[in-house]
Amino acid sequence: MRRRNESTVSEFILMGLPIRAEDQGLYSALFLTMYLTTVLGNLLIILLIRLDSHLHTPMYFFLSHLAFTDISFSSVASPKMVMNMLTQSQSISYAGCITQVYFFSFFVDLESFLLTSMAYDRYVAICYPLHYSQIMSEKLCVLLVVVSWALSTGNSLVHTLLLTQLLSMGNESTVSEFILLGLPIRAEDQGLYSALFLTMYLTTVLGNLLIIMLIRLDSHLHTPMYFFLSQLAFTDISFSSVTAPKMFMNMLTHSQSISYAGCVSQVYFFLFFADLDSFLLTSMAYDRYVAICHPLHYTTMMSQTLCVLLLVMSWVLSSANALVHTLLLTHLTHFRNNIISHYFCDLSALLKLSSSDTTMNKMVILVLGNVIITVPFICILVSYGLIGVTILKIPSLKGIYKALSTCGSHLCVVSLYYGAIIGLYFLPSSNNINEQDVIVAVMYNVVTPMLNPFIYSLRNRDMKGALRNILSRRICSQ
Repeated sequence: MRRRNESTVSEFILMGLPIRAEDQGLYSALFLTMYLTTVLGNLLIILLIRLDSHLHTPMYFFLSHLAFTDISFSSVASPKMVMNMLTQSQSISYAGCITQVYFFSFFVDLESFLLTSMAYDRYVAICYPLHYSQIMSEKLCVLLVVVSWALSTGNSLVHTLLLTQLLSMGNESTVSEFILLGLPIRAEDQGLYSALFLTMYLTTVLGNLLIIMLIRLDSHLHTPMYFFLSQLAFTDISFSSVTAPKMFMNMLTHSQSISYAGCVSQVYFFLFFADLDSFLLTSMAYDRYVAICHPLHYTTMMSQTLCVLLLVMSWVLSSANALVHTLLLTHLTHFRNNIISHYFCDLSALLKLSSSDTTMNKMVILVLGNVIITVPFICILVSYGLIGVTILKIPSLKGIYKALSTCGSHLCVVSLYYGAIIGLYFLPSSNNINEQDVIVAVMYNVVTPMLNPFIYSLRNRDMKGALRNILSRRICSQ
């Protein structure tokens, strides 16, 4: 169950460029000039595309993302290189080195995917000019960017996790696998519960896929609100897929083990999609605030650019937060035992198993937890507070009902999501993972994503209308 490490390092030495010591100052000034030119030049491109409405086309949409990627790509290595030249210091910390590997791989992959998307855009523009606006639709452009970010994140994460295993900073030993005790249910009931959770998981996947399909097929739903809803549906599918398949597979096979790499991957993607859920719900709350409080300026304020920016920032912040926690976790390779009293690799449960110093981990959880969870929650509360003030100013009951109906579904989802998180992390519990924690985790990881499609389908007139239209078209075509 354990494997020994022969040696470990806390930092690496970067030999730098093959230049003489007396030329370091000259070359540092040269590279600093090149870096600033890269940043300012690409920022100028982004600014011009943002300000000139004539440049709001698919080609320049991809170009603005490429410019942002070039800035980020240069920022991964250039500032550290220039700083080392100026200070005559060649060291880089273990965490800094791993972080460089992750972001270098990420932005290289992202640039490759964006260049591919731009090539496809040019192909359509030249080979199918009459159908260009239909083929290169707003939805397709956003989808290409999101898929590029997702694939780049996945590839760079795999390489980083494999690297951290090779360069593990363990003290004496580390575990190769963990044992998940699962849900607190009797052995003879495992088959029944596995069938129940399989049904819930399939309902989650199919229900959220239905939402994505309806929004994709019905042009009346091509609005900012449903753009965010389709992203939330995708996130709910992914969030459930992080833990649910492994859980009922363990129930069916009576195997409770999970590999070290699988456990760390679960931690990363669980945190990533939980954070992404939080940011998307906040974006949807802002959308409802603008729709109710500033209806005449809605199309101007909730522009395509802003929607894409909110989505990309949600992915960036979620990925960064999850990466920080995962990298800190990989440092804690000396565990008292490998038994986790949970049905998935929960970060807090793993920290309690570690005999290493977890002070830094807990401090980062406290700080980033407040930023990633509490700040979006406060923004949602403020949005609905302003919505409430606006609704009270509406003289007619019909107007109040119409205003409430536009945000009722979102408010239900927010209550379910944050209610479960508050019950798990903010209400007092024992020092160890108990049955209440496991049940609450099932609520927001399995039950809430399953209920979201029902909430948005049953409480939303537009969604029900879109479903009726598609079904009627299918019947008439037969």
